[in-house]
Amino acid sequence: MEQSPTRDPYQLERLAEELESRENRDSHLPSQYHSLPQHVPLSHNDPHLTASEFDVEVFLLSRAHTPLNDLRGELRQYLAELKEELIKLINDDYEAFISLSTDLKDEGGRLEGLLNPLASIRNDVTITKRELEAVQEAIHAKLSERSRLRDAKTLLQLLLKISESVTRLESLLLIQLPEDDADDSIEKGSKYISYESRQDGPEDRHRGNRAKHLGRVSTEYTQLLYHVRKARAEDCAFVEGIQWRIDRIHSTLSSDLDHLFSETIGLLNETKTEQRGSELDRNKNLSDLTECLRTYDILGLWEDAEEVIRQELTICLGALSGPHSPLIPNTPFTFSSDSTHGFQIPYTPFTAFVPRQLGAVISGQPSQVELLDDTDDPLARLYNQLLRFVERDVYRLMKIADDIGSDTRDNSEAKSPVDIRPSKYQILSNVVWDEIGRSIMDEIGAQVFAAGKPNELRKSLELLAPSFQAVECMRRHGTYAAFQRKWQLPVYFQLRWKEIIGTLEESLSGSRLIYTSNQGNFTTSQSFATWVAISACWSSDVFIPELNHRFWKLTLQVLHRYSGWVKQALAAEESPVRPSGAVADKSATHASNTLTAGETVSSELSSADESLLRPYSSILIDIRELEANVTTLWRQVMNLMLPQSDTTEQQMFEDALHEATRGFTSLLPDLPHKIISILSRQCCEGLLPVRGIPSQFRAMSNKRNPTEPSYFVPSILRPVKLYFGIIGGGNIGSTLKDPYLQSFATEIFDQVSQRYTNYLTFMKKTEESLRRLKKGKKPTLSIFGAGGDDFKDEERIRLQMILDVEAFGEDARSLGVDVDGNQHFLALKGVIHAAEDD
Repeated sequence: MEQSPTRDPYQLERLAEELESRENRDSHLPSQYHSLPQHVPLSHNDPHLTASEFDVEVFLLSRAHTPLNDLRGELRQYLAELKEELIKLINDDYEAFISLSTDLKDEGGRLEGLLNPLASIRNDVTITKRELEAVQEAIHAKLSERSRLRDAKTLLQLLLKISESVTRLESLLLIQLPEDDADDSIEKGSKYISYESRQDGPEDRHRGNRAKHLGRVSTEYTQLLYHVRKARAEDCAFVEGIQWRIDRIHSTLSSDLDHLFSETIGLLNETKTEQRGSELDRNKNLSDLTECLRTYDILGLWEDAEEVIRQELTICLGALSGPHSPLIPNTPFTFSSDSTHGFQIPYTPFTAFVPRQLGAVISGQPSQVELLDDTDDPLARLYNQLLRFVERDVYRLMKIADDIGSDTRDNSEAKSPVDIRPSKYQILSNVVWDEIGRSIMDEIGAQVFAAGKPNELRKSLELLAPSFQAVECMRRHGTYAAFQRKWQLPVYFQLRWKEIIGTLEESLSGSRLIYTSNQGNFTTSQSFATWVAISACWSSDVFIPELNHRFWKLTLQVLHRYSGWVKQALAAEESPVRPSGAVADKSATHASNTLTAGETVSSELSSADESLLRPYSSILIDIRELEANVTTLWRQVMNLMLPQSDTTEQQMFEDALHEATRGFTSLLPDLPHKIISILSRQCCEGLLPVRGIPSQFRAMSNKRNPTEPSYFVPSILRPVKLYFGIIGGGNIGSTLKDPYLQSFATEIFDQVSQRYTNYLTFMKKTEESLRRLKKGKKPTLSIFGAGGDDFKDEERIRLQMILDVEAFGEDARSLGVDVDGNQHFLALKGVIHAAEDD
């Protein structure tokens, strides 16, 4: 509405508003749009005047606000200032300039006089430089000559050491020198002296000193080889001239060492007691054996030592050519579902390896080797003979050789067996297994491999291995690979398949659950048998890497078989317990406006619920346990054993396993729902006394206000506490307490709260109907409204209901239910408080 012209004829208010809005708009503009131009006088700091190239246009544009006449006046004034400054500078320096010209008078002649001695000085410097260079060259030549002499002297000393070392080694080894060294080309072939011709020398009269003597000789010989390598790098003809003597020393030393080592092994492995000698002699022989192995290690003659062991400890397999039983011998490691190790030990590369102690073998204690069950099994008896032979005669050699290798390793800090560098001695693979494996394959291969059994002898030999590296080396040996290829793996898998599937089918033949309490975390023997069958496929006694694809397929088949059995067992458990004419899964939360006697849970349905609660819980527990065990087995064993070239193939295997387990894990969402339905019906039975509260209070003779909840309130959630073992000791649901207690209790509390609300609502409708029937009378106070003579009784009833609801909420809170935020419980409390408002 416009203002009257009489009140504001000049429209001052409108003009003031426009001015204010214009000022506010201008306040947001940059300062360059409203600030006045500033006049800056010309000076030496002006960037336009001090630029490398003066641009007239740019300079004029910077002075656009200055008129041309004023600009011309500024330029002329600035020019006058420049001239004044120039004159001032000239006047300031004029006196010094005049003085300089006066001082430089007649200086030209003096400068020319200074040039005369410079030429002679330059000549003297040049001569001195040449003399110094000549002296420097002479010094360098002298130093080079001394260096050459020093190198020659060092080489001569090295050759003298080689010559002295060769002579000393020949003397220590009692090698006779040739009569004429000059005629070495003729004598080279006849300089080798046999061990027998030198065994009576003064140094070797006592056999106990020969091992240490050869050890010292080997050390000297190692130093000789080091010096020879250095001299050979200098292309010395002297080394080539005495090479035959070095070869003779090596041959003699090796021959002496072989003879001593062979003799020591023979003395240690005498079978007759009278030939063993005293304990002191055995200790000396053992010390000589250790010294010989150390000498072989120093010389790098590991294969020579293994060859001597092979010759001295010839593994007699004469019994292999004898008659054999026409029947295929039984596998000593027969799978059994009752075995405590057949399904708990996963397959690993070194499952059979157990560290051994050398003292137990040498001191004559009972055998600790893992022997086979040789009852009515000639092949197992032969294997046991070989194992006893290896433990008695070879194990000490393997252990000492492995300790010799350990002495050369870095022992500055403790390391795991896998981190230790392996010894160069490989007696287990190159001697024991090579001889035994070849003899078995050549002589009794038909009887051994026709049975399709696992290689029990190989696994038992791993128990005698001195280290993990020895087992690993044996598994890389060529004889081992050939031995593995000999097995009739399809026949072996069929035997294992019958053992595993036969035992499993025997357990799954019936559809009724067989409960157990001593088979781990499983509650039924059928689920436990399924886990035994799956783990047996990957156990150390059954699994063979070459059959990994077949055992993988068998695992998936077992999982599918268990899925079918679980569904069949559930159907069998549910079918006979359904009451006729009753709906088993009738919801406890059915909201109806009327509550009739037909809605009361019958005794028949209650009995059916109780009989179904245990099978539902058992299957739920077993499915969770089996899924967890299979997942762990996949992560720790199967994932490592299956051939996987890339991540895609690994994902395919994992997807196949999940698909196989989905057959029974798909029941996980439905089973908890069924258990909750049963527990909800049982809890709702505890609400039946609610309908008797009004008649109970009206019939009381001693009427007083209630102070505690009703007797039935603690029994409402009692089935939940009994199921999870909170009261009454352990129960079938005790195992499910941690994962399911809070969720079960919350859902059951919701359903019971809804049923509780329905009860109160029905009671309210009943009271309203009774009031309408009392015609002509003043309405009385009901449970949900005031009035009448029964005001006090109805108030006591309302207080009792409030106490019951609050106690019911506290009981649920003790089970982990969020009572304060539960909408169904809040609705229940709303019904009670609505009665108070009425």
